[in-house]
Amino acid sequence: MSDPKKPDVDTSVDESQVDATSRRAKGEFVRGISQFRNTLEEGSTFPPEPGRYHLFVALNCPWCHRVTLARNILGLQGNVTLDVAFPNRTGDDDPAGPNFWEFDPTRIASLTGVPLPECTHETATGRNFRLVQQIYQAEGSDETSVPILYDKASKRIVANESSQIIRMLSQHATALGSSLDHPPDLYPKAKRDQIDELNSEIYADINNGAYKAGFSSDQKVYSTAFGKYFSMLDKLNTRLSDARPFLTGDEFTEADLRLFPTLYRHDPVYYLRMKLNGAKILDYPHLWRWLCRVHGMAGVADSNSLTHCRQGYFGRSWNGVVPLGPLQPMPYPEAFAHPELARE
Repeated sequence: MSDPKKPDVDTSVDESQVDATSRRAKGEFVRGISQFRNTLEEGSTFPPEPGRYHLFVALNCPWCHRVTLARNILGLQGNVTLDVAFPNRTGDDDPAGPNFWEFDPTRIASLTGVPLPECTHETATGRNFRLVQQIYQAEGSDETSVPILYDKASKRIVANESSQIIRMLSQHATALGSSLDHPPDLYPKAKRDQIDELNSEIYADINNGAYKAGFSSDQKVYSTAFGKYFSMLDKLNTRLSDARPFLTGDEFTEADLRLFPTLYRHDPVYYLRMKLNGAKILDYPHLWRWLCRVHGMAGVADSNSLTHCRQGYFGRSWNGVVPLGPLQPMPYPEAFAHPELARE
């Protein structure tokens, strides 16, 4: 059984849990802390080896998108295997109860009327679990979240915090069996101070900020999150206005990777679902061109699916109906191939 340590709160990774119960009772969305924080290390319980590790993800989840993005950019598709849950969780009529991630490639998506081809059975534990919950229960845990980095050799969960997973994948990309001769270093020493500062701001105001706005039921909490989200977009747009290709300069780093999943979802999903209708990324020309640039990198487009995103977010809304747009100036994700669409 795992005995994961509870870490000190890192503001680029975790939200403060001070008065979390009372804050939730007042209508604030407060993200919990993932408990599995084991590490990949040579000579440890979890040594980095090709073919040994597996990811459990849901493609609508932006935290999972971080790890599928890292897996593809680092050339690990052939040696870090993957299972994909259906984007909607179980309903009230499920024997296990509602709100659990489910592996069911036969489940019909309301948006398309057919199963989603990316969805899989659970293939890593040898037990063909239907629910992510069961993977945790096998280790005596009551957690239910994705992503999960799983060790197929010991049949144990390594980690379920996305920021830790992407850093370990980057650190050990070659040892894990990258197909690239020189996999990128997503956390280069020379830029760590910049990356750490960006990670903290992006996590608080953009990644988690989108959920603060969209899932809080208190108007003041929503208004504060809304203001911080768009102020940070302004700041990032200005940062990119000097023609640098990525947030810290010429190299794509962890800061870019952590920003991308939220901005990828903003125009087609978050603008409506998270009530973030102050502007679209199209209205931030430097950010839009950055978004298109990242989307065009090898492996990035294949790391996710806007069909899963639309199905997952809107399929959980009050009536379960999934909007079909936006269609102007161009449907998404096709728009991401057109940096010229930016509104100057």
